[in-house]
Amino acid sequence: MPADKSDPRQGGKHLGVSVFRPGHVIEQPRSALDLDAGRDVFTGLAPTPYFNPSKVWESLGPLSLSAKHLAGNGLFPQSGSDPAAAAFDVLRTRLLHGLADKGWRRIAVTSPTHGCGKSFVATNLALSLARRPGSRTALIDLDLRRPRLADLLGVPDAAPLEEFLSGDQPLEAQFRRFGRTLALGMNGEAVEHASERLHNPDTVMALDAMLEQLDPEVVLYDMPPALVGDDVLALAPCIDAVLLVTDGTRTSPEDIRACERLFEGRLPLMGVVLNRAQDRKAAQYRYGKD
Repeated sequence: MPADKSDPRQGGKHLGVSVFRPGHVIEQPRSALDLDAGRDVFTGLAPTPYFNPSKVWESLGPLSLSAKHLAGNGLFPQSGSDPAAAAFDVLRTRLLHGLADKGWRRIAVTSPTHGCGKSFVATNLALSLARRPGSRTALIDLDLRRPRLADLLGVPDAAPLEEFLSGDQPLEAQFRRFGRTLALGMNGEAVEHASERLHNPDTVMALDAMLEQLDPEVVLYDMPPALVGDDVLALAPCIDAVLLVTDGTRTSPEDIRACERLFEGRLPLMGVVLNRAQDRKAAQYRYGKD
């Protein structure tokens, strides 16, 4: 029996995931009132579907990425002798320690303004996290006005992310899997009313469903610049902490202080990454717990 899309609690939308084939959504349970017992008796599926994350990961379409394209964009899918790749591995380890201390896993990667390299940092950090055997990492492009992840990775056929965030498409129709340890939620179409989409309760429900179904150890949200709009604060219910990416050639100390004031009392600022440092002998990022 097909899912009942007239359920007013879901607004006629589904957040299910097929672990069998595209377009097959897990059915909602059917129930009937037992007059003797005075309670609902479920006559169909169990009331709370159990998702086996391993099966869900297997249902994601595998993604092949061009090593040449990745290298041209400064991305490191494999560890190597490049000092930049090693720096991301160190950042990965320190981030994991900070998350473990707090019991967090949902990190928004943002910057004060445009052009600081936040998508570059988020992608390399995700690739570094995914290099750990047996791990599960998710990277989602939530810079809805200016999606960047698909271009960085060289994926020309990314689906519109808004269809997943609105509940119109299941997780498996949107997310792709790179290797066995990285799930990618790319966006092939800019969203006109991006802030309103992030404020929408459907978006929170969709991201919560993603957490339940994929059960990743770390989720990185590539977010818009913090000082350009209210998108980061709009998604605060879905964020545990913020990683701020700054540009060594353009970000001013006042920009960083403005971000600190913006997040104070709202979101923990987990660390500041210094991208494009002019002094290559200096540390390329500054990291600290809140």
